[in-house]
Amino acid sequence: MDLALTQETAASALTGAALTRGVAGSGHAVVSAIKLRAFGQIDYQATWQAMIGFTSRRGADTPDELWLCEHPPVYTLGLAGRAEHLLYDNGIPLVKIDRGGQITYHGPGQVVIYLLVDLTRRGLRVREFVRRIEQAVIDLLAENGVAAVRMDGAPGVYIAQGESLAKIAALGLRVRRNGCYHGLSFNVDMDLAPYAAINPCGYAGMRVTQTRDLGIALSPAQTARALAAHLAAQLERA
Repeated sequence: MDLALTQETAASALTGAALTRGVAGSGHAVVSAIKLRAFGQIDYQATWQAMIGFTSRRGADTPDELWLCEHPPVYTLGLAGRAEHLLYDNGIPLVKIDRGGQITYHGPGQVVIYLLVDLTRRGLRVREFVRRIEQAVIDLLAENGVAAVRMDGAPGVYIAQGESLAKIAALGLRVRRNGCYHGLSFNVDMDLAPYAAINPCGYAGMRVTQTRDLGIALSPAQTARALAAHLAAQLERA
């Protein structure tokens, strides 16, 4: 799908669902909507530019959105990312982007959810926002019988494998004009071999894993919808 680098194109091409909540206050109900947009597999750079455009144009009343997608194989390197974390050239393109964090990999079979959220309106600071994103992943894994943990100083979600940890979800965010964009990637049913060419998130020797290898039978599409529901619940939590 061609996003044509505009959010308008993305919006017109999709059917969005909304999760809403009624909030009591001052004698009236306030509806907080989170629009879900399922894109399928789409180009990384076009999606990135669409996020920037959405965030630049959004106003005080613009609903928050979760964009569910997958990407063709691509490495992305954050603002402070160090090029040496790409260990060798295997032909997969590298894109330098404006999120935090180091290098990560995106590819088919990995669920990517971009969170276009007005943090001020939701009363969230970045650190709390990150913890809620991580908790959504932890809760989804727990309901499928898999225990997951955080790691101090390294945003994301990890699975204990023997005496080491393997990363299953990576996070990277950017905040502009109180609007947050970028989001998380969650390994579901993919070729993990491209991770061998990088130090994932800047950690040499960091292992990675995915839900398929943990015995979870959900498809990427099923996982994306389930994870979006957990993210929405975390965002709507008081």
